[in-house]
Amino acid sequence: MGHGLIAVPRRLYRNANIGLRLRRIQSHAPSVHERRMKAISELEELESQLTQLRQRKAGVSRDHQEWIKEIADGSDLPEARLLPVNPQPPRATIPVVITDRYLAGLARRLNRARHKRLRFIDTWDNLIQDAVDTQAILDSSASKQLDFGPATPALPPFERLRILTPYTRHLLHYHIFPKCRVLLAAVLSLASLCIIWSELVKYIAPQLSIIRFTVVSHRRVHFAGQMMASLWMSYMCTAALASFGDIKVWGNRALVKRNTYGESATWYAGQVAKLTVPLAYNFLTFLPPDVHRETTFYKFLGQLINLTPLGKGFEVFLPIFILVPVCATLFNLYGRIKGTFRIDFVEYDDEGNSSSGTANWRDGRDLIRQELTGNVQPGLGSRPPRPPSQPYRDSVPSDSTRNAPPSSITHPPIAPQPNNEQRQTSRLAATTAAAEEEDESLFQGFAHR
Repeated sequence: MGHGLIAVPRRLYRNANIGLRLRRIQSHAPSVHERRMKAISELEELESQLTQLRQRKAGVSRDHQEWIKEIADGSDLPEARLLPVNPQPPRATIPVVITDRYLAGLARRLNRARHKRLRFIDTWDNLIQDAVDTQAILDSSASKQLDFGPATPALPPFERLRILTPYTRHLLHYHIFPKCRVLLAAVLSLASLCIIWSELVKYIAPQLSIIRFTVVSHRRVHFAGQMMASLWMSYMCTAALASFGDIKVWGNRALVKRNTYGESATWYAGQVAKLTVPLAYNFLTFLPPDVHRETTFYKFLGQLINLTPLGKGFEVFLPIFILVPVCATLFNLYGRIKGTFRIDFVEYDDEGNSSSGTANWRDGRDLIRQELTGNVQPGLGSRPPRPPSQPYRDSVPSDSTRNAPPSSITHPPIAPQPNNEQRQTSRLAATTAAAEEEDESLFQGFAHR
């Protein structure tokens, strides 16, 4: 939560500048493109092993042949959306003796590699679409006309509505939205300051707590106080959940539209469930003792937390450690540690600058231009080429050369799951669990759990 209290308002404030927002999108493009290509290559290598296993006849029992066939049926991919990166993928080595452990590990790695590829393809498509939309907004400053292209069924219902004129859309995206982002960033910055201040003074000088003053009135919580409490709680939860996409430790899991891996969805649900109790109890400590001890939450769970002297000590001193991530995010300590020790804690640098400096965003600009014009390597998708008369730029053009965005990006549909997947899952459960526990190191096992 401490990281999100600083990162959320700062991201809103920086996105208010359209030119700098486009520059940050371009600076993120090389790393996203590299991860996407790596994910595609890893999947192709695993598929190459599976192809060799299907062609192999000697030394494979009938049960293993059925197992290999089930794995192959479960790894069917839409060929129209994803093409192989290399025309002739490198020949992968397979063991001489096929064992249950090898097949279980191959099935597990294929499943993870498939979802990893879908994840980074979705991330790349979203980045391209953000770059195109931001470029269109930037180009509309000359012509005062903004058009995002025709609506497609793949867009959300709100974005499919075309009730605004191009001039009204320009005013909305070029003038009104940036000012609203600055205003919202100022309000959230003030809210973050109030939360941090209330954390520090709630036991030293509780009468100075701002949250307590906005919620409690005459030692009672009225309807207005309940509404303020819901707003405070919503912002605290948003700040806590927003850090999941920034901190490097959560990088192995992600939420992908219509293609979320089951393990990732379960992990995110578990994090939300685990954060609910401490955030709710921490908010109750902002209120006077005679108020929060009468709440239903305190009678149900709060009194169990405050049962021993150890719990009372944590209640008093633990919230002060919120200053550690706050100071680390505010003064960019993550970037300093990365530059000194080569340890990357944050997924993306909020400043939009990386070790490669200006060349990084220039490389990203070239990658985005190649993707939009269709001059890309094999396996980069099947996006329609951009017309030559409408090149991709990163500066404000004249009226005659105004940029127009391409058609919207469509995401790949969900791959149909075969009927024998449940039978294969139940068959491989014990073998897969044993292989995972044996293959993982101490730190990987701790992070996985």
